[in-house]
Amino acid sequence: MDVSFWILVGAVGAFFYNRYDQARRVLLLRAQLQPYQLEQLMQTLLEGYLRAQGEADEERRRSIWQVMEGHEALLVSQLQRLASDTASLTGPMARVSRLPLLLPGVTAWWPKACFELGQAFRIHAEGVTRVAHNPDGLSPRDKAFCMTAELLLFQHTCHWYCRSRTTASTRLVARHQTSHAQALAAASAATREGLMAIGAV
Repeated sequence: MDVSFWILVGAVGAFFYNRYDQARRVLLLRAQLQPYQLEQLMQTLLEGYLRAQGEADEERRRSIWQVMEGHEALLVSQLQRLASDTASLTGPMARVSRLPLLLPGVTAWWPKACFELGQAFRIHAEGVTRVAHNPDGLSPRDKAFCMTAELLLFQHTCHWYCRSRTTASTRLVARHQTSHAQALAAASAATREGLMAIGAV
């Protein structure tokens, strides 16, 4: 048979395998996130930061920042528990391919081209915790800017796990008008260095 026929068969097979693998990953991540309210908390924080920065009245602005601190504390607690939960995940389904595009079964046959989801979540949890505690004494505005970057990076990792690095980066730009490189640069140095150390950049 014509070589092009087998190329087509291979391409179709790869497409459907990737769809199957992505569906499994979405279900696994959804199960891990289900006990928590991370998405709602992140949305509340991002909207609250914008509202505080747009508030002209100093007293009302201070009040919003204080409310956001309560949401940050809850987010810290939940992210730390998530990191603990995912630390025990092992095998191909616990790995994330560093390749720009998803190759069929790459997390099984080329583990060196991957990083562990649990490792990435631990770095994200530590980063959010660090920014929330604010040891550097950042102003509320600067702290919110850094925390926003930390949250966008966590969201990027979730999308990367389920799809691919390219898809995750495209979604980040589409939803937040922020590139992955911009979010990485705005996050804390420890988060940036941690993600770079495991190749999750």
